[in-house]
Amino acid sequence: MPVMPLFGKWDLTEVNIVDTTLEKYINLDAFQVPHTGGRHSKKKFGKRGLTVIERFINNLMRSEKYTGKKGQAYTVLKNSFEMIHTKKKENPAQILVQALENSAPRAAVVSLRYGGIRVYSGVDVSPTRRVDIAIRNLCIGALESSKKQRSIVKALARELMLASEINPDSYAISKKEETERQAESAHN
Repeated sequence: MPVMPLFGKWDLTEVNIVDTTLEKYINLDAFQVPHTGGRHSKKKFGKRGLTVIERFINNLMRSEKYTGKKGQAYTVLKNSFEMIHTKKKENPAQILVQALENSAPRAAVVSLRYGGIRVYSGVDVSPTRRVDIAIRNLCIGALESSKKQRSIVKALARELMLASEINPDSYAISKKEETERQAESAHN
């Protein structure tokens, strides 16, 4: 059976995942409609079966404007991918994967209580959580910058391109660096 291209245009088989720790968790399987209806929710590690595209669309429905509007979030992602393709002349799915790899933090801070004292400690982050945090920060960065002057499509395309280039102007990259800096200072 031939592999269905993403949004009918881009081939997912030519996307390379460089970070081997995230390879199992960035799912790029072919799909017709990115809507599983939450069937993964009752299975342990069920998110691994979801495609990254669907997880990204689900995270775009974070703000008040897009709550429950999956079709609208789907259109936003599709249009931003088209904008990325016209600007970069690359497969936008590859740009998305690079942005995820670059904005996934390797360390974080946890709060521990010893007696009545709260102590912060730096810990390594699991690959599943790294992908979750990267997707969340990319979506929040796009939604925050779309409130200022850009449309959400332009803001999302800009955020993905900046994060794929490891540009500190990206919200996701700056949050990653901030988190890793805090973890380094709290490391015992």
